[in-house]
Amino acid sequence: MPRPYLLLPALCLLGLTGCGEPSPAPRAPAATAAEPAPRARDAQAGGEATVTIGGQDEAETVQRWTPPPVTIDPAERAVARRRAEQAQREGQLFETSESAIPLWLALLEQDPQDRRARDGLQRAQRQLLVQARTLLAQPQQQRMALAEAAQIALVLLTIAPDNEQARALQRQVEVAQRTVAFNRAGEDDLRAGRIGEDGDGALVNFRDALALDPDNMRARQGLAAAESGLIGRAEIAARAGDFAAAGTWLAEASKVRDAATTIADAFERIEAIRAATLATLRARGLRDLATPQGLKAAGEKLEQAMRIALPGNADVALLRERIELATHYGSFRPGQVFSDPLRDGGRGPRMKVVPHGGFQMGAGLHEPGASDAERPSHYVRFERGFAMAMTEVTVADFARFVKAANARPRATRRGHSIVYDERSGNFIRRSGVDWQSDYDGGRALANQPVMHVSVRDAEAYANWLSEQTGRSYRLPSEAEFEYAARAGASGRYPWGDAGVPPPDSGNFTGSLDVSPTGRRWANAFIGYGDGYWGAAPVGMFKPNAWGLHDMGGNLSEWVADCWHASYRRAPSDGAAWFNPGCRARVIRGGNWANAPEQTRAAWRQSQDSDTTSGRIGFRLVRGI
Repeated sequence: MPRPYLLLPALCLLGLTGCGEPSPAPRAPAATAAEPAPRARDAQAGGEATVTIGGQDEAETVQRWTPPPVTIDPAERAVARRRAEQAQREGQLFETSESAIPLWLALLEQDPQDRRARDGLQRAQRQLLVQARTLLAQPQQQRMALAEAAQIALVLLTIAPDNEQARALQRQVEVAQRTVAFNRAGEDDLRAGRIGEDGDGALVNFRDALALDPDNMRARQGLAAAESGLIGRAEIAARAGDFAAAGTWLAEASKVRDAATTIADAFERIEAIRAATLATLRARGLRDLATPQGLKAAGEKLEQAMRIALPGNADVALLRERIELATHYGSFRPGQVFSDPLRDGGRGPRMKVVPHGGFQMGAGLHEPGASDAERPSHYVRFERGFAMAMTEVTVADFARFVKAANARPRATRRGHSIVYDERSGNFIRRSGVDWQSDYDGGRALANQPVMHVSVRDAEAYANWLSEQTGRSYRLPSEAEFEYAARAGASGRYPWGDAGVPPPDSGNFTGSLDVSPTGRRWANAFIGYGDGYWGAAPVGMFKPNAWGLHDMGGNLSEWVADCWHASYRRAPSDGAAWFNPGCRARVIRGGNWANAPEQTRAAWRQSQDSDTTSGRIGFRLVRGI
């Protein structure tokens, strides 16, 4: 009886120990040398058999193809050839005993010189190569296709172990199977969120796949998906306001593929998110600043914006500037001019916002003309700006108060005040003089500074104005007055150290001034003249550097402080130094009849709180 065709040498397949680089997929433990070799598949169906090759330290399992057994009656060889040809035409090449290759092999077993069988077997090999290459090129269901291609390679290597095309096919199958395994592992990593930026995950698997097959489209698409995943993380971080993390993720994404345009597009999207976030923080911060207690909330918005902004960002700069302004000026700006409306339909005095800052208050140790009352010189800082009236309160301003409040100022009640007497050239008490009077007791003009008012009259006006406007008006502190009078300068006089005032700078005692009867000052600024003997209408002269008129001349002015003989223990924050019930108060600033030494920026003088005079007026400040 004819015997079955014997097995030819088998070659190893993908993923088995000793057959090249191992597959990344898990494999079953290899059989040991002591274990019996597994049996071949059913001999009727044909298939793969395995043998165990023992070594000192390990065992290796090797696969080979076993043709299904075929029995051919020598008298029926022609019939067997026709069956083989038919199977070959139908593409049934090796699977069963009725397939072409088992039949050709059986015919050659009986007659190795059978040229038709040998030719048929060669044609079958070529058909298998075509089938295998088609399977390798199949883009879908790759694992099944590769399994079939691997089976074909095993068949070819079994029947033609020295065929170079079969060996090349086996190598192609091995690479393809490993590539698919890497791609599948990478895709599993992507689904699990393991992109692999830390060196273990999808990126590693896809790169390993491309190392085997540089043109593998599936691996390239996998890298693109991994890159998209990293970009997605960057955008999620950006939307959460964590732009540091967004930058880190985008940097990782940029390493995935060379010169990918997607990175530039992602960067633009993230910068757009950053810009929108900063614009929102700026808008919310500015809204906070419009509320009474919003400064802290606006500061928190600025801190958030500074954490995420790039250097030089305009939104951060604007919000910082507005918070800085709000911190020191509320809703105002330094240098801003405004006038509050009154409830009766009028307007309050024109106010100027004085910048916040610090200065050295008082006279230096060696300042000519200074007294101990002006020392020690000390540093005062205003953490918040304030608004000061641009001029002294006018007669018209005060008249509105007297009428509306039905007030009776001190000189009116008392019936007299101190005026300049032209005949004697001295200051005397004169009856019938009050707030409506000029420096000499005559009728004052509406635009002249109000005089002949006590400090309590001035405070009563400030209280009335506060009620009318709903704002806090008051007399300035000594520190506020000197700070505003100096306007950033630090010299002996409000304008600096020059011994003569600049032209048109104020109403001072000048050697060129002449009284109505031809009197001149005995002690005056040499060569200076302003055209006035007595108080001038407000705002007639140039303002100082901060836009305030008559701070060093025209009238001396009441301030809020009580009199103290020196500045020892004086407040350093610019607040008024006030003791409830004190009668001795302070006037500041030179007037139209002061000696030059009394025009100095540090000059101060004590006055009884009931004093009224043709040389003393006042102006107000307002909190902002």
